[in-house]
Amino acid sequence: MAKYDEKLQELKTRLLEVGDLTHINALLGWDQATYMPSGGAEARGRQSALLAQMTQEKFIDKEIGNLLDDLQPYADSLPYDSDDASLIRVTRVQYERDLKVPPKFIGELNEHGARSYQAWSEARPANDFNKVRDNLEKTLDLSRQLAEYYPGYENIADPLIDFADYGMKASSVRKLFADLREQLVPIVRAITSQPPTDNSVLLKHYPEAEQLAFGAEVVKQLGYDFSRGRIDKTHHPFMTKFSLGDVRITTRVKEDDFGDCLFSNMHEAGHAMYEQGIDMSYEGLPLGGGTSSGVHESQSRLWENIVGRSRGFWEYMYPTVQARFPEQLKGVSLDAFYAAINKVENSLIRTDSDEVTYNLHVMLRFDFELQLLEGSLAIRDLPEAWHERFEHDFGIVPPDDKDGVLQDVHWYADVIGGSFQGYTLGNILSAQFYNAALKAHPSIPDEMKQGKFSTLHGWLRENIYRHGSKFTAPEIIERASGSALTIEPYINYLKTKYGALYKL
Repeated sequence: MAKYDEKLQELKTRLLEVGDLTHINALLGWDQATYMPSGGAEARGRQSALLAQMTQEKFIDKEIGNLLDDLQPYADSLPYDSDDASLIRVTRVQYERDLKVPPKFIGELNEHGARSYQAWSEARPANDFNKVRDNLEKTLDLSRQLAEYYPGYENIADPLIDFADYGMKASSVRKLFADLREQLVPIVRAITSQPPTDNSVLLKHYPEAEQLAFGAEVVKQLGYDFSRGRIDKTHHPFMTKFSLGDVRITTRVKEDDFGDCLFSNMHEAGHAMYEQGIDMSYEGLPLGGGTSSGVHESQSRLWENIVGRSRGFWEYMYPTVQARFPEQLKGVSLDAFYAAINKVENSLIRTDSDEVTYNLHVMLRFDFELQLLEGSLAIRDLPEAWHERFEHDFGIVPPDDKDGVLQDVHWYADVIGGSFQGYTLGNILSAQFYNAALKAHPSIPDEMKQGKFSTLHGWLRENIYRHGSKFTAPEIIERASGSALTIEPYINYLKTKYGALYKL
């Protein structure tokens, strides 16, 4: 070990510099999405591009490659799951991947993303797709260029999917989605053929300040650490991290929709608790982040839905929310409130959709990403295609582009491809992980009825969070749940919960 000490420390020092640059750029992105005036967009694009290019140059420096080569015999001598062996293994995978992409291209991609985001933030409220159409054309060109740095793929989307969910390809996602859709559609039809649930109790006037205060109280009780985080408002809620000691969430508030802010908070807090739970010794290193898009999303969906929309959670929380909003909830029973927050209906907005129809929104977007990348769908035809597909899948036609093709930020701030499959993977995994936690601790549901979430949080931290990116998604799924990814627990969860709610 002694002969490798110096080289290992040098590797960590270089990687920490890369991590710091990455997090500085993330800070600029958070500022643009929260407080930056619109006039700063052009300069912010240049700044983001410069930092991204510097980060890429520093990471793919040949000295890091030499250090990895020198340290490989040391890694081979260690157990697979040791921290040092894992750091070397994970860094090599990322190094060899990033080595294929020129830093100048990474800078261009980031500069375009910053400018495109600003255009989208103005175009969506104005319902003006033409304002972002040229930007989206360029995003598609850049996305294809990025994929082409990784030749030999079956589908042009494969490298982009692999970035977010390592080891997955368009074909494997399509197969998974087809199997899931076969199970979901009959449930959706059985529920939506019934008279709609009355959710008017959620659509009264709920003052912004009170919503923000209540939402903060809830996520604190779940386990979000405000000494290492904060909540701010934005257009499209997200979680971001500047260090393991600074993990922030954002939210939005609609004063005529009680659920929007609260469930956004719980969703983003799920992401943030994952990052806050990572082993502090991984700070700034490639191990110090969530392992995949799907596993990360499993935590936001677990806390938002499996916990936050459960009967047990509201048996505990409902008296508190009634005291907070006495006029709005006067005379409203727990049964009526619980039914309202779990209303199933075909709706326009993915982020507002219910658990049963949500994945159909994801599948629509995933299919469009493939069509755009493959060239069978042009950007100019996207709004019309969106309306046609939406009517086919949901039986409703979006009244405009604001609540159609403009609703999600992803294509307007990042690449096209690999953006959406993680959401459905996360839904599937949320039930699989929760089942594993229940097997270890059958008392969890009863504890939640008492407002106690530490047992569940502790199991997740021990089995998922603390490992960061030490293991791949398939490895962490197997280790935590005892099996590979499977849709069975998720389908059983939906059938049990919504079968009772809708008497299926």
